[in-house]
Amino acid sequence: MATTSKAERKSAAGLGREQLVGAYRTMLLSRRLDDKEIQLKRQNKIFFQISSAGHEAIMTAAGFALRATYDWFYLYYRDRALCLQLGMTAEEMLLSAVGAASDPNSGGRQMPSHWGHKKLNIVSTSSPTGTQFLQAVGSAEAVLRASQLGITEGFEKDEVVLCTTGDGTTSEGEFWESLNNACNLKLPVVYIVEDNGYAISVPVEVNTAGGSISKLVASFPNLLIEEVDGCDLVASYEAMRKAVAYARERKGPALVHAHVIRPYSHSLSDDEVMYRPPEEREADARRDPVTQFPKWLVAEGYATDAEIAKIQEEVDAEVLAATDAALVAEQPGPETIEKFVYSPDVDPTSEQFDTEDDPQFSGNETTMVDLLNACMKDEMRRDEKILIFGEDVADVSREQYLEKVKGKGGVFKVTWGLQKEFGGNRVYNTPLAEATIVGRGIGLALRGFKPVLEVQFFDYIWPAYMQLRDELATMRWRSNGDFASPLVVRVTYGGYIRGAIYHSQTGASLFTHCPGLRVICPATALDANGLLRTAIRCEDPVIFLEHKHLYRQTYNKAAYPGSNFMIPFGKAKIVRQGTDVTIVTYGATVQRAFTAANQLAETGLSVEVIDLRSLSPWDQDAVYESVRKTNRAIVLYEDSISWGYGAEIAARIADDCFPWLDAPVKRVASTDTFVGYAPRLEDATLPQVDDVKRACEEIVKF
Repeated sequence: MATTSKAERKSAAGLGREQLVGAYRTMLLSRRLDDKEIQLKRQNKIFFQISSAGHEAIMTAAGFALRATYDWFYLYYRDRALCLQLGMTAEEMLLSAVGAASDPNSGGRQMPSHWGHKKLNIVSTSSPTGTQFLQAVGSAEAVLRASQLGITEGFEKDEVVLCTTGDGTTSEGEFWESLNNACNLKLPVVYIVEDNGYAISVPVEVNTAGGSISKLVASFPNLLIEEVDGCDLVASYEAMRKAVAYARERKGPALVHAHVIRPYSHSLSDDEVMYRPPEEREADARRDPVTQFPKWLVAEGYATDAEIAKIQEEVDAEVLAATDAALVAEQPGPETIEKFVYSPDVDPTSEQFDTEDDPQFSGNETTMVDLLNACMKDEMRRDEKILIFGEDVADVSREQYLEKVKGKGGVFKVTWGLQKEFGGNRVYNTPLAEATIVGRGIGLALRGFKPVLEVQFFDYIWPAYMQLRDELATMRWRSNGDFASPLVVRVTYGGYIRGAIYHSQTGASLFTHCPGLRVICPATALDANGLLRTAIRCEDPVIFLEHKHLYRQTYNKAAYPGSNFMIPFGKAKIVRQGTDVTIVTYGATVQRAFTAANQLAETGLSVEVIDLRSLSPWDQDAVYESVRKTNRAIVLYEDSISWGYGAEIAARIADDCFPWLDAPVKRVASTDTFVGYAPRLEDATLPQVDDVKRACEEIVKF
């Protein structure tokens, strides 16, 4: 057919012929890859498939509006067309589908459509819905903090962060937390809500009050909202261009509400025929961008039928070649499974972190609170990228009051004075939202900052558990070493303070059970100082447990050991030498074991007390050496006796030291109940000195 003259063509929002035709090629390639994966799944050549069908127009438009390798991307699984437009290849996507070792998304560690590409700044996508929101906000916050602190390395002048989501995921609380933070700080983050009307089988009006997320968020300050037909490439590009420009100009975040379709089922594990009537699916088909956009290109003279047919041939050939290459690609070897669980470059258990034998003491002995504070001051002076944030950690949020008040500095005063020395750009309060604290921290750490977060009480850490377990712990491993978020989560825990059920929890095993996390638990002021310094300087995420009862005890005081004092992870300390029984313990029960051992010594019983200090990793060698000497072992811990951390240590001793044992391994711990407020209830629940003594006396009689 004849080509329409340029003057007669409809406006394409500034996109030229080459871009429009290229957009069709991207959209078609995305659809053909979906179709190929569906075919491969039915042939049992791949193991999972979830398509991006129906979302191609808005995603291709987003690729035009944003800059590959310049901006940053936190995506979800229906964003294939965006990844292609940014530069990911068909072969790279199919390498992911077959689980190849050379898959740039995850090296075969994640299911297909879990996008991640280091060179393109596409941050590793995970399966939990909505966990990307707060991390994207954290990465956008990194842009803000870098600007405030004059840091330019690793940052572009006007970069933005894109965060995509389906309509169903906007029901997650972390979506609303992220908007609250993004709007409050006017962060350069652009959200795309790809609204295809369904969250698996649940329609949008069930997920979203009123059925429109853009109407619900309309009252957020500083938020630009664009609502668009996401099946219309030109309209989508216009909306995306406005949103991205708004964020680049640092006016605040933007949200594009794109109405798209889902012509295929949610995934191959779902059958939409079971819950969607034919007329609804037929209406979707009439809006399908992959079939409608080429008709528009021809009608408006941007392409001919022959050119469209040629593109289709080229795309089919590309998909075929990519398939052939992917199907013969090498699979990752089983010996690689432990690679990238932790940093391969910095080992916090090594001698590099062991200066414990050469402390440079100065000043009077002081408390754990003071030595933790001193460590953070040392480290913040050493590294300008260390940020301290959490609930109440700043001296004062309204900085105009800074010289008029003493300052808060945390509910236990551990961070007192840090804001006054280092400023509110490095030490600041967050909303009362634990997932926000950790999620933002993950995004900041991924961009090169070193967050030292505070979660005020262990009892309230659970809203952040999804971010800790499914995101922070897995980031390096699931991305095959391409991305990591080394940070420190300081959290108070434990009883013996009359804190009752909600201020006495321990539960360390819930974190030691997570590969990828280091879990540290000091019992003395000196150990707290040295272990925190190691935690900050290592490249792994660390859960740093601080027992409230130990913060100001006189028996664990120490002098300031100097700014380079470090204790390596996985190095236990023998608190008391003994020959008859070994007690393995940590935290507040160390002193109780020590007291019990001293009292038993008067009866002639010699008890060795080992303070683990580091729970993951733990010092297996030191424990085994002691047990082989004493031939008896007691594991003492504050958590409930069943399913607790001490049960694992007891099992390891029983397995590996059985030939040396003269008695079964014994556990002393809290009861399998909650901690009561009344003193007699708390005392009956938590392990006491008499409980330890009784266990030692029983085990030597065996």
